[in-house]
Amino acid sequence: MHVATATEYSGPEDEVVRAEESKLRRHLGVWGLTAIGFSNIVGSGWLFASMYAAQIAGPAALLAWVAAGILCALVALVIVELGASRPEAGGTVRWPLYASGRLVGSVIGVSALLSVGATSAELTAIVQYAGHYLPWVYKDGSLTWSGVLLAVVLSVILTALNWYGVRLFGRVNNTLTIIKIAVPTLTVVALIASGFHAANLTGHGGFAPYGYGAVLSALAGGGIVYSVNGFQAPVDFSGEARDPRRTVPLAVLGSITLAVLLYLALQLAFLGAVPETLLGHGWHGVDLDSPFGELAVALNLQLVAAMLYADAVISPGGSAYVGIAIDARHTYALAKNRLLPRPIMVVDRRSGVPRRALLLNLVVVIVFLLPFGGWQHIVSVMGDLYLLLYAAAAVAAGVFRVVEPERLSGWVPGLRVIAPLSFVLASEFIYWSGWHDLRIALPLTLAGVPLFVALWRTDRSAPLLTELRRGAWLVAYLLTLTLLSGLGSFAGANLLPAPYDSIVVALVALVVFPVAVRSGVPRSRRPERATAGGRGPR
Repeated sequence: MHVATATEYSGPEDEVVRAEESKLRRHLGVWGLTAIGFSNIVGSGWLFASMYAAQIAGPAALLAWVAAGILCALVALVIVELGASRPEAGGTVRWPLYASGRLVGSVIGVSALLSVGATSAELTAIVQYAGHYLPWVYKDGSLTWSGVLLAVVLSVILTALNWYGVRLFGRVNNTLTIIKIAVPTLTVVALIASGFHAANLTGHGGFAPYGYGAVLSALAGGGIVYSVNGFQAPVDFSGEARDPRRTVPLAVLGSITLAVLLYLALQLAFLGAVPETLLGHGWHGVDLDSPFGELAVALNLQLVAAMLYADAVISPGGSAYVGIAIDARHTYALAKNRLLPRPIMVVDRRSGVPRRALLLNLVVVIVFLLPFGGWQHIVSVMGDLYLLLYAAAAVAAGVFRVVEPERLSGWVPGLRVIAPLSFVLASEFIYWSGWHDLRIALPLTLAGVPLFVALWRTDRSAPLLTELRRGAWLVAYLLTLTLLSGLGSFAGANLLPAPYDSIVVALVALVVFPVAVRSGVPRSRRPERATAGGRGPR
């Protein structure tokens, strides 16, 4: 027996899948993929993350950025391995199906589909920042109907730029990425040259005024981990990459490194530029509506301030541009998974773009932009759903390591240890999203269960009990995370206080991971039977 393949879940129409896959254009190299990853990581959040981190940890926030880079790199190693050894457009929603069956594939597929809300949130952010110049588009904390119309126009433009091929997409994104690097870099240089106070790093309570435990609090509470997330983007383009076994790993790890270096520089510049008058109550008391913009104005850097307000539109615009492209690859892959009608996966032969998937996503984005009562809060939390892709990818890597070790790329030695560690960290990232988000996001993903039942009735590629056995761990895992979130310290009831709540989440993940891997491995290929001479796959 072997691990599930595309053939098993596509049936006799698998030739159609291969035919569509062959139309994709493999034009993306290392720089193009790295720019995609960087642009997906760095949105408008860079304008605020430095202040939030400083409020929690003071100058020790610098250590939190280093820790976030290391943690995200550990999670990314699993993504790197899968992207290098199993390159496929929209691979992050295909691998869970192969490794864990249709129930897991359906639940993860629903989370990927709903995470389109993150792109809608970026478009909303663009219009909100544009309200600085166009006050009639944003009022009383939400978009006006004029603002909604502007966001819809922007979504149409970004979709049109994705319409004509991955090569054009790469060129436009490369330009946006250069701007997204240049403006923060100029901000750092200007602030350090004009008003850097080295005493801020050791005064006002010292380098770690709230203790080194605050560094861990800043990882989640300060939004640092989430500022570095989004690194999986190059993997979803692995089916359109040149030499993916080489380019995808370099792009994923390169985009994380580039983003962390930028965030470190911004954090250092912010810490040194805060005036003495704002530190009377310590770093907790530093609260600015537009942190870097106000500091630039205070230092009489009017040109820098103008660039910052302009980049507040460009940065989320670049993230939304990449988000629309990623969403289309996910939708294309979901059609291959039969979670969506098969005609949606058609790839235009001339451009190599899944245009029908792009159009479907445009409709979803527009619906998510409509200002229904309470709707925007629901949409804003949907961006957390992509974190489930990390957890499912770790399980898939664990399954593939046992079942098909000969396909490993060699980029990630020690996958036996890294895969469970990645699953634990992904679980922590999900948990740190907080109860206010998870109480909506996680139950929404369970809509994949009735979808799975409906699909099984029309496509019985495996017995129902077999599929339930392979995927039950994910349902139990989601319910447990929801319960722990409600009891925990991240906007929950605090019946399980910090840091014990995060410790419990880690222990739960360590218990769930081997169960999930074992559920995906055929009985005849489980390690105790498949290994020889006391050695198993690495």
